[in-house]
Amino acid sequence: MALRYDCGEVITAMVTPMEKSGAIDYDKVESLAAHLISSGSDAILVAGTTGESPTLTNEEEIELVNSVKRAVANKAKIILGAGSNSTASAIEYTKFAQKEEVDAILSVVPYYNKPNQKGMIEHFSAVAESTDLPIILYNIPGRTGVNMLPETVAFLAEKYNNIVGLKQSFPDMDKVTELKMQCPENFVIYSGDDSLTLPMMSLGAHGVISVASHIFGSEIKSMIRNFKSGELIAARNMHKKLYPVFRKLFMAPNPVPVKAALAYKGLIHDNVRKPLAKLSEEERIELCKVIDSVKAELSNEG
Repeated sequence: MALRYDCGEVITAMVTPMEKSGAIDYDKVESLAAHLISSGSDAILVAGTTGESPTLTNEEEIELVNSVKRAVANKAKIILGAGSNSTASAIEYTKFAQKEEVDAILSVVPYYNKPNQKGMIEHFSAVAESTDLPIILYNIPGRTGVNMLPETVAFLAEKYNNIVGLKQSFPDMDKVTELKMQCPENFVIYSGDDSLTLPMMSLGAHGVISVASHIFGSEIKSMIRNFKSGELIAARNMHKKLYPVFRKLFMAPNPVPVKAALAYKGLIHDNVRKPLAKLSEEERIELCKVIDSVKAELSNEG
């Protein structure tokens, strides 16, 4: 069965390159987006958590979208983070996304105010009814404080055709099984954690909304393609090789480590906006050692 809407298998939750002053470096935005497309990303998520969305203004988001559009040139889809813990604000951001003509939005479970399942249904119903854009729901209990249950996702997916998928950042494989059992067959599930991509795909997930694809995008795409073509041992071996990087990129609050990794590659500077803080020198050395080790292992077996 055809998917409701396919944003691809590897969606990169792109960081927002910044200058030392905290101003966005739009030249680096374009060059980074081009790099991501050339290294396996099928879509780019702009202004997600990895993009430091809580610190971005609407004006900055408009310019970010325009910069990524210039770099992508229709070679990949653009998804905009448009969630909020205020339903009125989420609707406003969603309408803003539609005006900017992005391909889809990511809408997170409301955070901090901790709605129950009924509140989540009412929230996402209002968002879905405000737009024609495809919507990917985002369940990340570690940041929101509440877990959206499979039956809630299934209810929304059955009621609204423009709710096309879910980013699931919750390490419970039973819940993934329940999602696949309860949701429509053409509803897409993405792993929201790089280390869970292969386990979730074994249960029917379509791909990943990734952080590690900034550094190892081609390898992640290879892992996914190998799994889908039945090359299970090759997929598992790639997962095992990349696993140390998957874990180390979350040694500090996201996106601090991945920005340090990108700086190590010479692609951007590692500047972040407060209240985030850069890695310590010891942490940076530790991260770079892991990246070099994984690269060496991939090169030796390549």
